[in-house]
Amino acid sequence: MNTTEFLTISAAIVPDRLALIFEKNRITYQELQNRVNRLANALSELGVEKGDRVAILQVNCNEHIEGYFATAKLDAIYVPLNFRARAEELTFMLNSSEPKVVLAGERYVEMVKGIAGKLKSVKHYIALEKPQEGWQYYDDLLKKASDEERFPTADDEDLTVLMYTAGTTGFPKGVMLSYNSFSSYILNNVSPPDPEAEEKNILTVPLYHIAGMQAVMAAIYGGRTLIIQRQFEAKEWMELVQQERANRAMMVPTMLKMLMDDPDFKKHDLSSLEVITYGAAPMPLEVIKRAIQMFPGTRFINAFGQTETASTITMLPPDDHVMAGSPKEIEKKLKRLSSIGKPLDDIDVRIVDENGNNVSPGVVGEIVARGPRLMKGYWKMEDATSQTMKGGWLYTGDLGYWDEDGYIFLAGRAKDFIKRGGEMISPEEVEQVLRSHPAIDDAAIIGVPDLDWSERVRAVVVLKMGMSATEQEIIEYCRKRLSSYKKPESVVFTQELPYNPMGKVLKRVLREQYNQPIVTS
Repeated sequence: MNTTEFLTISAAIVPDRLALIFEKNRITYQELQNRVNRLANALSELGVEKGDRVAILQVNCNEHIEGYFATAKLDAIYVPLNFRARAEELTFMLNSSEPKVVLAGERYVEMVKGIAGKLKSVKHYIALEKPQEGWQYYDDLLKKASDEERFPTADDEDLTVLMYTAGTTGFPKGVMLSYNSFSSYILNNVSPPDPEAEEKNILTVPLYHIAGMQAVMAAIYGGRTLIIQRQFEAKEWMELVQQERANRAMMVPTMLKMLMDDPDFKKHDLSSLEVITYGAAPMPLEVIKRAIQMFPGTRFINAFGQTETASTITMLPPDDHVMAGSPKEIEKKLKRLSSIGKPLDDIDVRIVDENGNNVSPGVVGEIVARGPRLMKGYWKMEDATSQTMKGGWLYTGDLGYWDEDGYIFLAGRAKDFIKRGGEMISPEEVEQVLRSHPAIDDAAIIGVPDLDWSERVRAVVVLKMGMSATEQEIIEYCRKRLSSYKKPESVVFTQELPYNPMGKVLKRVLREQYNQPIVTS
């Protein structure tokens, strides 16, 4: 099913219902449909055609959502970029995806202007919030364009989103997602609009994340009202939930903990929340147990997935979060709170050994998945695709095991990715930067367990003979060259790194030696 039909259906069934609430903007489904058609026609006038890419660099906003559906109506491909990216990272992603058009928020305009001379494909730049010299202005484009309906011709397997994620090579990888990547999940898990029943979702997960995009698709198809927060901020989130009476929320564990730690938490009425879905990073058991107590009447869902799987592949449903029953049943449910639940109906999941054979319950292996909504591969990276997609199965890089009841428990990550507050960090990318420091001879990055952020980044560094560098100097060096969340938050110095005979650093040994929590003042 073409995702543009999600909007068409809701605009037909609940045209006067609010689709989007963003700051001062309150946009109904009919108005959203009109704005999307106007933007699609404007982009068409700029030369956007089937298969072209349209990139956006901006925090969450209504224009972000309008941009996706307008791009899809033209059979073009939407490229939501990480707004935390540095200039070097942004240049790579734009030259990789080769968009014809780039839309940018005000705070990112100067950075985009600074790299424009290095970009090979961009024909038009569109300013989202106020006019910029030499750029098109979003509001002006909409005012001048026709609202005539656009009818896409793309089929289910055509690309609709190119979403960049961290890669083990140190460079972001473009995950190719089709229309079916989204519609398969939505049609199996979301009910269509009901004129008699209204729901409001608060959106805080960034739209360059698969969780953010899937939240939008689910809300639009379900005829729900999306309450959009630019970026997560605890007090504003609580004020929005209280003011707008939000029913649903998607959060990473860090956000949930920040809410409960806020001194004003109990001053807000959050009783309208019926469902909180969490994911994108491991949930500390202490945090979810506390949340169940502090959000009485709210149902919780643990959704596990990744960009390559088009979001959720396993789920721990609300019933498994209800701590009721006999002492033995409660004990079992407490254990299951540490799991990622069971596979969804539209996905096949196995846990396999190094030879691709199924493992027995209790035995750790790699989680692999198969289904109609998996990625089509990595954009222009055939080798990386072949290493991840094998025989129709996607190898997630996550290690786990089954219990006797069919619940899956994570046991680490085969590729040593670090998940900090829901953000995926490639150790290799940070290591490349570290090794470019004039005083560093060798370096490795590990994740250190942390209650607030799930993991924090630690650098293990070997200095060159006769050279010196301080911890703060190295952290600052990385901060200037990477997105802030990727920089090391602590540095330990050693004489040498442990290697195996094949020349790979033994990260397990480093974690055993340097796994102490980071102490902050």
